[in-house]
This record gives sequence, C-alpha cells and structure tokens, in this order.
Amino acid sequence: MKAVITVVGKDTVGVIAKVSAVCAELNINVEDVTQSIMQDMFCMIMLVNLSRCTQDMDTVRARFAAIAEEMGMELHITREEVFDAMHHI
Repeated sequence: MKAVITVVGKDTVGVIAKVSAVCAELNINVEDVTQSIMQDMFCMIMLVNLSRCTQDMDTVRARFAAIAEEMGMELHITREEVFDAMHHI
C-alpha cells in the first residue's frame, strides 16, 4: 500500500530529516520526494510505501500529527487509493 505525505509550513532547518526519521522509525519506505521553498514557505510531497509499516494507520497518523505540531507545520498522510479517488474525474 502506498500513501502521499504532504508537508507545508514556514521553512525551518531539519524538516526533511524529521519527517524521514519518523518514516524510518515506522518502517515506511520513501519512494519519491519533491520539495520547494515558495517565498518563506516549505512545501514537500512524498510518495511512501506502507507495505512493511510496523504500525496501524491510526498510530501512523498520530505519530505524524505529533511531529507536525512539534514543527508548527501542516502534515497530512493520505493512502494512495483515497488520494486517487479524491482526484479522479
């Protein structure tokens, strides 16, 4: 199962490292990542593989919510099938 992680907020040092560390902690494989700085806003989209994740989705969401709060950023994780359904015309 794959998912899309989006991160948006004021640019600070270590955002990619912190999000990647949570992925490693939960055994989530990062397959692709794109990031950019728009004025002073950091924007990142990650495609991740959850097939070997060691926790259920509620725990994964809670862990990412905690890191988002710590960083003062918006972070969302959406399973690929939900993301595809939301953007299917």
